[in-house]
Amino acid sequence: MKVLFVCLGNTCRSPMAEAILRHLINKKQLHNWHTDSAGLRDWNVGLRAQGRAQDLLQQHGLKTQHLSRIITAQDFYDFDYIFGMDECNLAELQEMAAQLQPQPKCRILLLGSYLNRKEDEIIQDPYFSHGMGSFHAVYTQILESCERFVQQHGHPT
Repeated sequence: MKVLFVCLGNTCRSPMAEAILRHLINKKQLHNWHTDSAGLRDWNVGLRAQGRAQDLLQQHGLKTQHLSRIITAQDFYDFDYIFGMDECNLAELQEMAAQLQPQPKCRILLLGSYLNRKEDEIIQDPYFSHGMGSFHAVYTQILESCERFVQQHGHPT
């Protein structure tokens, strides 16, 4: 199973999701799973995750060494699931995939759709928020979404 998380700049939500899923993969011993993250824009290529995202991960015993990158056409063929964080991410990912030939077989979904709560399926960008409140909310949404994804699809090898 290969899972890619995508947000706009690949410095907050998607690297947090990658770190959270990587932790769950290790915890559940899902040795044939791989996760990565990418952005839809190249603003932050080569940069580490945003400081507040790193601080929050550290508070939960997690860390990320991820350096921001932009999604590539090849990602649509290399990953089984590509998760966007909000409706704009999702629409852009679907549009990119529709232009590829042959059509990729990956599933493109909102990560928050695994919460099964319409009001929580959009994981808002916390980058421009003040303080840590939005980051905590995003972390909780991502964690619960990833846990449910693993429950539905994970079986150790």
